[in-house]
Amino acid sequence: MSETQRIDCTKCSFYYVTWDPQQPKGCKAFGFKTKTMPSTAVLSSSGRPCMSFELKERLR
Repeated sequence: MSETQRIDCTKCSFYYVTWDPQQPKGCKAFGFKTKTMPSTAVLSSSGRPCMSFELKERLR
């Protein structure tokens, strides 16, 4: 994955939808919930794109 390529969390095996209306998106790889896409939260907090992206099995 290149640094300029946007990561689509919905295609990642670690992405999940939560029941929390305040933080509806989650990442099992990093263990957090967020209002934005998890890859956006990782980029803004670390300055680097998500390195844990794994394509979901059904999309391979």
